[in-house]
Amino acid sequence: MGAAEEYLGDRPGNCALKIEVMMSLLSSVPDSPHPFPSSFDLSGHVALVTGANHGIGAATARCLAACGAAVLLAYLRVEDEVDPEIPEEYRRNRRQGAEAVVESICAAGGTAMAVEADLVDAHMVPFLFDQAEASFGPVDILVNNATGWVGDTFQTLSADRFRRKLRPMSRETFDQQFAVDTRAGALLIAELARRHVQRPQAWGPAAEHDLAPGWGRIIGLTSGGPLGFPEAVSYGAAKAALENYTMSAAFELADLGITANMVYPPVTDTGWVTDEVCRHVARRSDLLRVAAPEQVAAVIAYLASDHAGLITGNIIHLR
Repeated sequence: MGAAEEYLGDRPGNCALKIEVMMSLLSSVPDSPHPFPSSFDLSGHVALVTGANHGIGAATARCLAACGAAVLLAYLRVEDEVDPEIPEEYRRNRRQGAEAVVESICAAGGTAMAVEADLVDAHMVPFLFDQAEASFGPVDILVNNATGWVGDTFQTLSADRFRRKLRPMSRETFDQQFAVDTRAGALLIAELARRHVQRPQAWGPAAEHDLAPGWGRIIGLTSGGPLGFPEAVSYGAAKAALENYTMSAAFELADLGITANMVYPPVTDTGWVTDEVCRHVARRSDLLRVAAPEQVAAVIAYLASDHAGLITGNIIHLR
């Protein structure tokens, strides 16, 4: 659940046109706050990571900071309804602030600050960029990780296959999901692009070599794919829309030196994975493992690095 939950239902094979990156390439990454290659040098860059108080967002903030970027962690404390089938650890993670993440980054020698912002409010988008610029300089790395997660369905069901509570698909569930995952994500991309163009001079390593008028990275988190996301229908649709915005950005912003990609994680344990979910993953031939947030963050750091300058307009499917 959360930023990018792998669809756990049964499907007749994976027919999506995606780049599949075998997670075995990252299986050696230890369970540590900073298990990241030092070659991903992001010194001098400024990152904005949404949904950064826990899970993949928090791991990504730590990762980018460990690579030298200054990081603004945007987050919103969420008090979820009690659900006996969702571990209390996950509810606790979602209602906590981002202060502990910032403290861990600073203790390790990194640079970070946290800002609580409800992305349903469109005014928060320029506000976050203003805060980052005032403290660190222009944002040139955007990680669209936040979600307005809600489990909803077209069926007359009150619970999903794991007995977690479901809501009927409605205007309210649509608005909750699309306001954050799609509208806010698109507005964040637009804000990065607008400010990039308005800068009096190019920023970033590309400017030093006259290879492009600037440098930028847009990385989003997704799940579901073209076959939808049964039992989280609005989540899947909102992520599909964000994918489309991001792919458009990859082509429209290429001449500005900006790359844009989406990362599709495997089942990632951000606190919601139960023993039953692990058994389900073990039975599925298309799900190879349960990942740690740090493993997904390492891929995001790679996409943010100069090493990934030729990777744009892709959906990176991790396994």
